[in-house]
Amino acid sequence: MITIFRSVAAATSLSALALAAGVEAQAQNYPTRPIRYVVAFAPGGVNDILARIVGQKLADSWGQPVIVDNRPGAGGNLGTDLVAKSAPDGYTILNISTAQVISQSLYAKLPYSLERDLAPVVLLAYTPLVVTVHNGIAAKSVPDLVAVAKSMKLVNASGGHGTISHLSGEMLKRAVGFNATHVPYKGNGPAIPDMMSGQAHLLINGIPDLLPAIKSGRVRAIAIMADKRHSFLPEVSTMADQGYKDFVLGNWVGIVMPTGTPKPIIDKMYTEVARLMRLPDVAEKVAQQGFDPAVSTPAEFSSRIKNEIARFAKAVKESGARVD
Repeated sequence: MITIFRSVAAATSLSALALAAGVEAQAQNYPTRPIRYVVAFAPGGVNDILARIVGQKLADSWGQPVIVDNRPGAGGNLGTDLVAKSAPDGYTILNISTAQVISQSLYAKLPYSLERDLAPVVLLAYTPLVVTVHNGIAAKSVPDLVAVAKSMKLVNASGGHGTISHLSGEMLKRAVGFNATHVPYKGNGPAIPDMMSGQAHLLINGIPDLLPAIKSGRVRAIAIMADKRHSFLPEVSTMADQGYKDFVLGNWVGIVMPTGTPKPIIDKMYTEVARLMRLPDVAEKVAQQGFDPAVSTPAEFSSRIKNEIARFAKAVKESGARVD
């Protein structure tokens, strides 16, 4: 009986070693065919542009086509669900952003789970949020804004219910203690002109969206939601500078694969993308989109996703922005 047990154990061990060796060999040869790079949003946005920058570099490096496949709809959920249900073989990858993290609590029912069905690979780029006011508002800092809110009714514009511009505004109001009426727009595009005209008084969003309005002089940046000042707006102090510590929030883009993708393949993709993101020409193209290259390991990216899911779940609950 002992001999039989030892024989079975030895056979099992050999099978495991053979399987591990097979996966390792598969990773060493990867990729051997085209890679499908899904973007869950329409062409022309930051998710799409970054995918095309990285995809072309990967194709040049590995000698295999990387085909960007735009699958917009339902706030990014259609494309995300498609990849979540794809074969975990490394040949379908997805760009995710803060929007998909928010979706985990914003939507009452989702056909996928970001944490359960998708494996983090690498963070690509990041841009902090900036707090802006119409230049007719006598506020040059967040404490000034709190004071102004006591003497007038402020209109807080956003890109829509449940967007990061909406939730960040709710988080700011609760954190620093002031009131403003939230007015959702159908995207940041129509919200920004109303900010510039003075129909809205407050808008929070990523630097790329708001930079032209800030440079026009009709919108004033009063704080960066970051742990340090940003090179695009070096004159604007951070929330921490103004006495509000730990208020760091921004938009980011990263790559995930279906859960179950072999770790050696995930590690190979991470290593190569991390190398590419550090190339000067790639960093320049990313900066042109108003983002900074911000490479992180799969484990670090996983931690970011988990923490932000919890953080935005609280904001969604407090704001009442849930979608049934």
